[in-house]
Amino acid sequence: MVRSKELPPRHDTTSSREKAIQHDLHGRVAQLLATAILRGDYAPDSILPREAELMEAFGVSRTVLREALRTLTSKGLIESRPRVGTRVRPKPAWNLLDADLLDWYSRVAEPLAFALKLQEMREMIEPYAASLAAAAYTDETLRALTAAHASMVAARNVDEWVRADLQFHMGVLIACSNELLIPLGALIERTLEAQLRLNAKRADVFNASLAEHTAVFEAIRARDAAAARAAMASLLGVTRGRIEG
Repeated sequence: MVRSKELPPRHDTTSSREKAIQHDLHGRVAQLLATAILRGDYAPDSILPREAELMEAFGVSRTVLREALRTLTSKGLIESRPRVGTRVRPKPAWNLLDADLLDWYSRVAEPLAFALKLQEMREMIEPYAASLAAAAYTDETLRALTAAHASMVAARNVDEWVRADLQFHMGVLIACSNELLIPLGALIERTLEAQLRLNAKRADVFNASLAEHTAVFEAIRARDAAAARAAMASLLGVTRGRIEG
């Protein structure tokens, strides 16, 4: 008797595609609803429309909508209460240190106000980070910082400059050898890139701040923590001037 060969297990490709589509849909609905809240369409402490209304507005199923609402709940934007409905939480409860939420907020916030808030955050962190980097860099992190600085020197247009500038600032945070600062850099990366691009376009030439970046780099490489801190503060002072100008 000839035994039939065992067939390989069948993959439910239709199910996989449907799951991928549903995932994309719930992500899109989460972004649209979060953007509406962050923009002020739904005020803090207000009650969102009922599920049926939201399903109709977004053209999605109850499953997709509920998954989107769970996403926004995890980000601190909303909360559901029995017999009350889904309520927008007060602003202090919003987790704006969530990468998605910060990115969405940056797109709807008043541009100058948001740029200044990001600048304040940078001024609190980056000068001290530069001093830490000067004291704690390794051969590997210095090579990465050196490469970023070299890319800034070699940049021939705004796009090349912004990529290198972002790489430089992320490199400073990584060189601190403080694992708590690295996720912070990754968190603000998307919004920082937009700010760096704006600053480059506002300058007389895109690489107008090369000398200030070089001063930071040379102080870090020389392991001069005080000079690195002062140089980064000076660089950020130039950045603030361009934002306010």
